[in-house]
Amino acid sequence: MPLRFEKAIIVLALVGMPGSGKSTVGRQLARKLSVGFVDTDQVIEMRIGCSIRAFFDREGETAFRDIETQVLDDMTQTPCGVMATGGGAVLRDANRDLLRQRTHVFYLRVQPDELYRRLRHDTQRPLLQVDDPKAKLVNLFEQRDPIYQAAAHFVIETSRPRVPTMITMIMSQLELAGLLPMETPAA
Repeated sequence: MPLRFEKAIIVLALVGMPGSGKSTVGRQLARKLSVGFVDTDQVIEMRIGCSIRAFFDREGETAFRDIETQVLDDMTQTPCGVMATGGGAVLRDANRDLLRQRTHVFYLRVQPDELYRRLRHDTQRPLLQVDDPKAKLVNLFEQRDPIYQAAAHFVIETSRPRVPTMITMIMSQLELAGLLPMETPAA
């Protein structure tokens, strides 16, 4: 029997660095909870009619962040179940406020060395298209980690656990917070 939220569908937002596993974990978590899943980057791409990278190159980061704020506002007013955000979604105060007030925020925290291992061949993330992507990840982590922590209701360390382990960790946090019924062991 799939788990159900006790009251209504509660939006869970996953935040974290690029490559932290927000989309992968989000899809599987939504399946486990029998709720919907949305990736805000996909919603943004549908709205702008091109890739984020192309839009970012053409219009710049500020224009991109404006659209991201609109999408977060829209998505947090619709009970979608589980939502994966873009890596920079929490950079704006308004976005952090929306997420903290309207969702339960999980920060998937990954150290820069592990992020680099996961992303070293990625050519789609605009902020990593630099001469030294590892140094960029270290710099981004140092800047963003305190912001992610401030935005989060829950922090999950995700350096090397497998996705099912991460799902179990999140489910445990939801149960401990009283957001899910506690699972009782089979007799």
